[in-house]
Amino acid sequence: MKPARQVVDGVLLLNKPVGITSNAALQKAKWLLNARKAGHTGTLDPFADGLLPLCFGEATKFSAYLLDADKHYRAVQQLGVTTSTGDPEGEILSRAEVHASCADLEAVLPRFTGEIEQIPPMHSALKHQGRPLYEYARAGIEIDRPPRKVTIRSLEVVECAPPRVVLDVQCSAGTYIRTLAQDIGAALGCGAHLTALTRLGSGGFKLEQAHSLAELEALDATQRHALLLPADCLVAHLPAIMLEDAEAEGLRQGRSIAHVTAEPGLIRAYTTANTFIGLVDADAGQLAPRRLIATQQT
Repeated sequence: MKPARQVVDGVLLLNKPVGITSNAALQKAKWLLNARKAGHTGTLDPFADGLLPLCFGEATKFSAYLLDADKHYRAVQQLGVTTSTGDPEGEILSRAEVHASCADLEAVLPRFTGEIEQIPPMHSALKHQGRPLYEYARAGIEIDRPPRKVTIRSLEVVECAPPRVVLDVQCSAGTYIRTLAQDIGAALGCGAHLTALTRLGSGGFKLEQAHSLAELEALDATQRHALLLPADCLVAHLPAIMLEDAEAEGLRQGRSIAHVTAEPGLIRAYTTANTFIGLVDADAGQLAPRRLIATQQT
């Protein structure tokens, strides 16, 4: 019989396999860790694999900071074939001969580098009147979607053997790689869809740091918990400050405290014992609690 779920705090870097949803991977990891509260930091489609950071317990309070972080992908696309979803899970809509060369591909990529606009795909989790777009798509309803600005920081050809093309993409959060593949195909005049996608990085985390579900299953409970990273790894890009116990207690009670800081903004706060207490807003010599770790958990 499975023991009662425990208080588990931390971040697990999971290497999600192809063929399952991000939520299914999360629930499996949650079960293996015997955790109560869990969440992920941005989904990967079932056909995609790679880095999927999972948050447990108090770490879920800081998941949004990784959700908004830059992402790094390896994308495989097939030129000459378009699908209803822009990926291998959709129905084939068209086929065309591919006359584009590798030189043609290299010539169009600059159009998709830097700040660009994308129209979100209908098969996405974006909401319209409280319902995800994919529900409308499944019902055959097309919703008008305004274009959104995203940033492609780097777009490089890894392999080019038309109709198969492999790209390395470093981009801002909110970028749809399926849409990028479709738009590149349209620019080449033959259409395209994404056939495989691997997330190589998210924020400061890399796929090489991640653990598979099979690896987790082979470990005992103590070994699994030892793989968890502390909650503050999600906000390591922010500046840090050390506080005296009395100051930390004041923040935990919801009060602002006087404190001279280097510059205003969001700051990681620690006690002098190097215990992470959460995030605080610094402004005009005052620190105000933004998101704090619970001191007592049941």
